Amino acid sequence: MYKIFLSLFFGVVLNAELISGVSVVVKGEAITLYDVKEEMRISNVDAAAATDNLIRKKLEEAEINEKKISVTSTEVYDDIKKVAAANKMSIDEFYDAVRESSGLSSAEFKEKTKEKILSQKLYSAIAYSSVEAPTEDEIKEYYGLHKEDFLRPTAFKATVYTSKNRDILQKKISTPVFNSNEIKIEEQVFPYDRVSPELAQLLEKAQINSFTPIIVDNKGSFVSFYLKEVQKPSKSAFDDVKEQIANLIMGQKREQVLGDYFARLRGNADIQIIRKAE
Repeated sequence: MYKIFLSLFFGVVLNAELISGVSVVVKGEAITLYDVKEEMRISNVDAAAATDNLIRKKLEEAEINEKKISVTSTEVYDDIKKVAAANKMSIDEFYDAVRESSGLSSAEFKEKTKEKILSQKLYSAIAYSSVEAPTEDEIKEYYGLHKEDFLRPTAFKATVYTSKNRDILQKKISTPVFNSNEIKIEEQVFPYDRVSPELAQLLEKAQINSFTPIIVDNKGSFVSFYLKEVQKPSKSAFDDVKEQIANLIMGQKREQVLGDYFARLRGNADIQIIRKAE
């Protein structure tokens, strides 16, 4: 009798704790307050935008399952191989570059690649007609309106701080006068066209006379770059960025189709707002 009562009691408590942590239920699938907070952190958006993002993801997952869309490991490998070749790297070199710039392991990057391919297949499954490729005039117009976006530095001058101890390196970043024998320091110049796209992006986002976020290199060490100088930008020739612009325009057109589709789907879906995150 007591055992039954206690089981029921703890079941009610656990269920109450679970419900109190749920923010939204989408077609029977829960989005927790923790999920929302994580999305806010990762995407750097407010609670409302994070909740919208997660609702969209849940609807996408439901559509993928409903339409029985899948991605094989071979498709994932072929996609990564193609991107690596475009960056003039071997697969191993590309994985190292990704790990160095974002801290993602090869397994985590494969998962992100799988998500990307699933999204592309989902688009193909729900689009009523294919999106037309942008014309030469469209590409030129986009280039003319966004020239600033295609200016690229020639090189970055930085002090590279490397350590096996993340806490020690973080202390150096927080307190620049701090010194330790556990930190290796090197002055380096990184030509833009010789570094990985991920490292170039990391350095482009950094402020002059400031540290980049800590990343992990291919030897498992922790690294931060103190950016000292960005050498004079050079203008990107139209022919050099033409394909990139075409892909951007195509991506925008596809996202418009997907956005409209899921806006309609959301209007008809069973979505319950349990508790708003702040």
